[in-house]
Amino acid sequence: MKTVIDTKKAPGAIGPYSQAIVVNGMLYTSGQIPINPADGSIPEGITAQTEQVIKNIAAILEEAGTCFENAIKTTCFIADMGDFGAFNEVYAKYFTGKPARSCVAVKTLPKNVLVEVEVIAVI
Repeated sequence: MKTVIDTKKAPGAIGPYSQAIVVNGMLYTSGQIPINPADGSIPEGITAQTEQVIKNIAAILEEAGTCFENAIKTTCFIADMGDFGAFNEVYAKYFTGKPARSCVAVKTLPKNVLVEVEVIAVI
């Protein structure tokens, strides 16, 4: 059985940038940090955007009945980021002990996204 959860179904989420698929007790989710496609700017700054994407992932995990502690793998895909330190500080706050297994630089991310964080968790 496959279930899809998106930010519209997760009450604590902010904006339509995250979704998850639950298959056989495993949750696969991703959150995206969008940029302004016209000039590549980050409207609220990287820290605020990172907080948003992490909160979206948290809301989806909660909706699925799990939490950050049940994450077994995290990955971040990075486009052209000006301040990786600020991103990593927020990211590490929520995934302490679960660093990204890989951080992959990608020239073109979907929907003009600056960063995409993927999380796999056990329900």
